[in-house]
Amino acid sequence: QLQLVESGGGLVQAGGSLRLSCTASERTFSSYDEGWFRQAPGKEREFVAAINWSGSTTYADSVKGRFTVSKDNAKNTMYLHMNSLKPEDTAVYYCAWKPLGGTKYDYWGPGTQVTVSS
Repeated sequence: QLQLVESGGGLVQAGGSLRLSCTASERTFSSYDEGWFRQAPGKEREFVAAINWSGSTTYADSVKGRFTVSKDNAKNTMYLHMNSLKPEDTAVYYCAWKPLGGTKYDYWGPGTQVTVSS
């Protein structure tokens, strides 16, 4: 069973930067599409960014131009580089992987807290 673990969350001031990592428990040989989601208190979980097996990326409008998703297949790790952070970016951030050809994200990490102070 594939397992994912996020790291890199923390407390940062508005305008600052963080890099989140999501590492898989086994080699996946680009067999997955990978995504980042977040959930703020009292809100539903929302899509943040995704990178597919070929490296193509998509972003939510709210983070476009500030966040960058990337991956290192050799390290089984996906990253989310977050710049110009805003208080409204405060949330628990989750990574998720979707098998190629699948319709939903089947594998989720436990989440990492990101708090942006004003």
